[in-house]
Amino acid sequence: MQIVEFTRGTLRFLDGVPMHPPGDGFVWIFLDRHKLRESLPALQAAAQHLGGSTLLDLHVKDLDNASHPSHYDYTSIYDLVVFRRLASPEEVDRELKGHAPFAAPELASFYRIRTRAVAFVVYDRLLVSVHPDGCFTARSFISRYLSDAVQSDGLPANRSRLPTSPSDLMLRMVNVMVDSYLELRKQLSTELDRWQHELLRPGSDFRGWGGLMVARRELHMLEDLCEEQNDAMQEWLDTAREQPPPGLSQSERDGLIARARDVIEHIQRVVHQVRRMEEGAESVVQIHFSAQSNRTNNIMRTLTALTAIFLPLNLITGVFGMNFAAMPLLRDPTGFWLAIGAMLAIAIGLGLVFWRKHYLERSTR
Repeated sequence: MQIVEFTRGTLRFLDGVPMHPPGDGFVWIFLDRHKLRESLPALQAAAQHLGGSTLLDLHVKDLDNASHPSHYDYTSIYDLVVFRRLASPEEVDRELKGHAPFAAPELASFYRIRTRAVAFVVYDRLLVSVHPDGCFTARSFISRYLSDAVQSDGLPANRSRLPTSPSDLMLRMVNVMVDSYLELRKQLSTELDRWQHELLRPGSDFRGWGGLMVARRELHMLEDLCEEQNDAMQEWLDTAREQPPPGLSQSERDGLIARARDVIEHIQRVVHQVRRMEEGAESVVQIHFSAQSNRTNNIMRTLTALTAIFLPLNLITGVFGMNFAAMPLLRDPTGFWLAIGAMLAIAIGLGLVFWRKHYLERSTR
């Protein structure tokens, strides 16, 4: 359990939980989810001393739930925000270790859409964050603040651009999580464009329908996930507007609201991009099947035209094949050649007619 104390422009790492919150700052307590149970008594004591109230049992279960969806809840003392971040490549590799290889290598990024729940408890002077094991978001902030916490004669060095409140720090970490979705959006767009090009390639015999189903499923899951995130952050923003965090100046409150709106705007950009990708995937599949249907129609049209050419020839051979003793041209030495000439003339004539009507043109696909 890491404990960081923020004051106006300064920070300090503490070995234990202070008995009282700083008058002009706040305390951040960070811990991994697997250590929540063993650290719960100390965490509840810190919440009582620094926040003014212990955590509700239902909220403790939410903190301990690794599969909890993005969610916002509140009490009269604190706010609870659960936000699902994108799993790191190392976490995905561990999760997929031993599984079958990807059915479509060009869609590998779709298989990597895995998320982890990060929970925040926001008091007026205390922020508690519960992260998955080895969470890169928390580690990056810890590393940054460790490098900033330069000690001089036992006093922390003054730093600028530090969070001014628990809500500010929470929004900064959420913003980092959302940025990873923006980066994933670029990868998915690139791979989806490559996949669409393969679908629309002339003469393509596309066989990656299993990968297509996986891609559609993952895009739907990503859209639902981002909508849950958007709802959670929008509810938090509405609460922050109605009940601004105490102890902040008007400019700090405006900055907090602006940062929250920026986070929501980033989430909405991801949602819009995912929806465009879904629509693009559906459209290219429809175009693919339309092209295949058009190609089939062209083949059937050609076969129908050839059948129409040979039908009169079959009629002539059928007539001359009837068992009559006396038939015109049957005993005539030139009868055979006249019948052959008539059949050739009919075939050539019908072929020219069908060619003029574009029934025998070669398909461009």
